[in-house]
Amino acid sequence: MHRLTILTLFPEMFDAIKHSIIKRGIDNKLFELNVVDIRQFSKDQHKKCDDYPYGGGAGMVMMVQPIVDAFRSLSTKDAKVLYTSPRGKVFNQTMAQQLSKYEDIVILCGHYEGVDQRAIDILGAEEVSIGDYVLTGGELPAMVMIDAIVRNIEGVINSQSLKDESFSNGLLEYPQYTRPEVFEGLEVPKVLLSGHHQNIDKWRQEQAIEITKKYRPDLLEE
Repeated sequence: MHRLTILTLFPEMFDAIKHSIIKRGIDNKLFELNVVDIRQFSKDQHKKCDDYPYGGGAGMVMMVQPIVDAFRSLSTKDAKVLYTSPRGKVFNQTMAQQLSKYEDIVILCGHYEGVDQRAIDILGAEEVSIGDYVLTGGELPAMVMIDAIVRNIEGVINSQSLKDESFSNGLLEYPQYTRPEVFEGLEVPKVLLSGHHQNIDKWRQEQAIEITKKYRPDLLEE
């Protein structure tokens, strides 16, 4: 069974993702989702986990000791360790698929101005970003990555859904429709009602190309 462990200062934030497909995957024992509170490993009497940066500068930096002790408390030896960081490699669908193959993943969530570099080095963490912008902490990026990773674990969702979705074949996904056939004068494309699967596949491919041209032409260049 796959295991994902999050190291964070704000464990309560992860209650938000334990629903829907993720909850079903946990209930079906396809993966474990564990959240570790870094504060519990602080040696400070007030459970302080941050301090001023050496060399000066704005903000606070997460201290190395609580992070390393929290990591070493885990019963893992060969985990893939990630650190959510705006300076990291940009996360994408290919990375999500690759990470879904790992049995054990640990995600360190930074906060404030980041974490002491020695923690990153000791954990051997790969820095990963979800986009070219800065957030107040790494918890939201960790949730995004977890959702993208676990849905690629075998059995979590229907394999056909993975095959036809955006980025699975280098294109964005084609439009989807369901009942009713007509709503406020807007009709479902006739080809989808025809039952002719070859024509439906052709229409979907054409639509995927057009949507990709409109929103992500860089994908077609690649």
